[in-house]
Amino acid sequence: MKFIRPFLWSVLAGVLASPSGAWACSACFGKSDATMAKSVNAGIFSLMGVIVTVLAGAASFFVFLSRRAASVAAADNTGQPSK
Repeated sequence: MKFIRPFLWSVLAGVLASPSGAWACSACFGKSDATMAKSVNAGIFSLMGVIVTVLAGAASFFVFLSRRAASVAAADNTGQPSK
């Protein structure tokens, strides 16, 4: 604990001494035509694409299960006598 406190004070001093331009990236700072902003947007869209793909796969699996259950129920109703 004795070693952590001086480190935290030095980090705090470094943050307070940094220029205001270092506080925000170009996407947050308002310069939306910068290459960093374009790459951040590309990263967001690619992650959204992964999420949509996973959710579409899960939804199609549940649609498959419901169709299969309906076909099995229909086969049971038409082909076999009730007990």
